Amino acid sequence: MTAISSSTIQIYLMAGVATTKVYFDECRNQLDRLFRADGREPIIHVLHPYGDVSRNLYRQIVEVGTDLTNRMSMGRIGGRAAFRQISETMQSDNEPMLFIGHSGGGAAAYQAGKMLHQQRLNRNFRIVQVGSPRIPIHPELRDKVCFLHSVDQEGKLSDPISRIGTWGGWSAAGSAVPRWNRFKYSPSIVEGIPLIGGHAHYFCHQTPYVDQDSVCNLDKTINRVRNWLLQSWS
Repeated sequence: MTAISSSTIQIYLMAGVATTKVYFDECRNQLDRLFRADGREPIIHVLHPYGDVSRNLYRQIVEVGTDLTNRMSMGRIGGRAAFRQISETMQSDNEPMLFIGHSGGGAAAYQAGKMLHQQRLNRNFRIVQVGSPRIPIHPELRDKVCFLHSVDQEGKLSDPISRIGTWGGWSAAGSAVPRWNRFKYSPSIVEGIPLIGGHAHYFCHQTPYVDQDSVCNLDKTINRVRNWLLQSWS
């Protein structure tokens, strides 16, 4: 990741609903090792924009819904919660920042990044949505967002949460009749990862979430993140 100019990088791991406090522990450890091996100093934060597993599940789900649309300017509950915490910990307006959001946390990560961009507080960030619902991405932010989802042995999407929402919109370019483009507002990268298990297992690193080549789900997920960052921050 030598393309990142700053010696430090702020990393925010954002949880979805009903998530335990320790869910990101091994992911955090691996990211710390990865960036330090590349000569960077990662400052890693774990955020629960909707609360943790102890909070009412129904309320958390409702709050995620407010982050799945760009029409409710007064909504975006998780996004605003994440934005506040990011604003309190960021050190400069140009420091590199990485947001990794799982499930509903991916929606909160996007909304928080969008607020930073619109308010010109920081535009040197990247967002990775992991097993997240689909939310329309503003064209100015498209190249800053990567969407990862699990796939089965045939390469078909296998995470039902990643089917929720839409990136679609009407396009009339080159035609007098508008056509529905289901990827009109998609992230720049939409990529499947062959994982063992389901929606909750992207960051698992022990048996039974290790394949026949001794590669665990966490390694697969983090490797995809690393590969994209090498290209995106070049």
